[in-house]
Amino acid sequence: MSANRMRRSRIVRMGAVVAAVVLAAACGGSDGGGNGPAPSPSAWPPTDGRGDCAVDKQENVPAAMRDGVVLKADVYRPRTADPAPVILMRTQYGKAAAQIQPYRYRTPDWFASHCYLVVVQDIRGQGASGGTFTEFGNDMDDGYDSVEWAAGLPGSNGKVGMYGSSYVGATQWLAAVRTPPHLATIVPANTSSDYYDGWTYDGGAFRLAFVEPWAMGTIGRTAAENRGDTGTAKQLLADESEYTRWLGYRPYQQFPPLHPGDPVVAPWFYDWIRHSARDDYWTRWSIRDRYQDVRVPVLDIEGWYDAFLTGGIENFTGMVNRGGGDEARRNQRLVIGPWDHVGWGRPGSGVTTPKLAAAGPAGNSPVNELMLTWFDRFLKGADNTVSGQPAVDYFVMGANRWKTASAWPLPNTRWTTYYLSGPGGLGMTGRTGALATAPPKDPQPPDRYYYDPANPVPSAGGHSCCGASTGPQGPVDQGVVEQRTDVLTYTTDPMPSDTEITGPTEVKLWAASTAPDTDFTAKLVAVAPDGSTTNLNNGIIRAAFRDSLERPSPIVPGQPYQYTIKIWPTSYQVPAGSRIRVEISSSDYPQYAPNPNTGEPFGSSAAVQGATQTILHDADHPSAVVLPIIPAGDSGTSEFPLTR
Repeated sequence: MSANRMRRSRIVRMGAVVAAVVLAAACGGSDGGGNGPAPSPSAWPPTDGRGDCAVDKQENVPAAMRDGVVLKADVYRPRTADPAPVILMRTQYGKAAAQIQPYRYRTPDWFASHCYLVVVQDIRGQGASGGTFTEFGNDMDDGYDSVEWAAGLPGSNGKVGMYGSSYVGATQWLAAVRTPPHLATIVPANTSSDYYDGWTYDGGAFRLAFVEPWAMGTIGRTAAENRGDTGTAKQLLADESEYTRWLGYRPYQQFPPLHPGDPVVAPWFYDWIRHSARDDYWTRWSIRDRYQDVRVPVLDIEGWYDAFLTGGIENFTGMVNRGGGDEARRNQRLVIGPWDHVGWGRPGSGVTTPKLAAAGPAGNSPVNELMLTWFDRFLKGADNTVSGQPAVDYFVMGANRWKTASAWPLPNTRWTTYYLSGPGGLGMTGRTGALATAPPKDPQPPDRYYYDPANPVPSAGGHSCCGASTGPQGPVDQGVVEQRTDVLTYTTDPMPSDTEITGPTEVKLWAASTAPDTDFTAKLVAVAPDGSTTNLNNGIIRAAFRDSLERPSPIVPGQPYQYTIKIWPTSYQVPAGSRIRVEISSSDYPQYAPNPNTGEPFGSSAAVQGATQTILHDADHPSAVVLPIIPAGDSGTSEFPLTR
């Protein structure tokens, strides 16, 4: 057997088994969503609602960047005698695709028919564009140069707006922080505020189920195709088809599909592994540190189970509080719907979980109509009420209603503390752990469980990426997970009335470990009267990062520490008679890379060791969860408020 094949054989068996079982459970079957087969591509996008302008298309229009590298774009030109505003998309996923599928945007031609000059550009080193691809590395300068180039195209009126989802949202923010003078607005969807925290890592834990398949299955392969490396592209396509097996491979610094040897075909991936703290490698691209440089209105689109939800919300609050000028700070709007990373509620998309699909037509994304109205306001000067003051439009799952607030967190939030109490229970027996409204007074024995990195708790739903059929995303019943002996649960009494939870949840957990480093996870769960469960969202903290994402430090085995676990936001109406539960554990695989408990540098070794975890909840160590309860009152609406 060759050395390369020997390396490839070093795949932990649990990687394939756990990941495959969990993904099948999450999707409700092999169709990737439990909704039957997806419709033909002709079903989306629809052809209705076109504007008055006929459209001509020019392919591979060149734009020279400041260093001479030429990027290529497709330009959709409306037939009009009047100068037209520009709508620009900068994508690493192929300009011909233009993020139309799965079930996202209308076609560029559709937007152009509303008398916009639409430009869809391949970023550096991808598609038809020249240069060498590296994630994040060139999109500040290239973004600035591309905006200014697009503003000067024949027929342009000099105003440029940008749109796109995920990394195509990142290309907007990375351009905006450089303040190109002709940029008038951006509409980023499903994207983050920081490319370490909330993108590649979360609470110091590596976002395994998102990063590895994404790196080898899309951006790594397409970059290889761009540079003519057909052998690597073919190998990555084959590896992508077995991604659940590769998720179990250790150590990450030797991950074979992306070639850690000579030549390295994706050096940026190994940089991500080496830079496992939020150091200068990451902060040079951080958006959260640069809101004061962004001087344009922003429409943010996010989903409750999206992979980058927290970052999208932070972008909104950061711009409201620190944006570059009054006009920018006033004109911020955040929309959060019942969506994961793709699909956006489209009927029959087959890419979301049954529980999300149950939201029905009220939960369909309004992004195209809303975006067009937004561009009419900020690129054409239309007198509409799409903005003018900060606003948050959010979908309350369970009630399946839209509501609107003036700020985030919601101004009327009642922060309500529940304390962990009683035995957390192991498996399905002895599960009497409670969430109590009063802090513990009497001595309480701690709860203990054994965490084995070689047998991690399987992810069941969550906020990974990029679809429910290929990653742990969305709401899923937690029954299988809660049977395990390394998962503790603490549950409220039945709710006396319908109770809305909207906002972030924080767990203050007192815990000790026999290891020099470990993880603690928390999950917020709604429990129906019949015992069925729905995960609302989850969070994690790597013990070494308990005080700082920039400066990790080991823990002393056996010593209790207070950990803050930030459960990502949600909005859910818990019906009367249902209960609220918090799950505590130390792993969530493959959503996060299991902590090996050794304290060695991340990704450097395949060694693991078990650890006994102690959860304290007594008078001296009052472990608690703080819930964002919203008072009863506004019942909301079944239709999205396009304008105000």
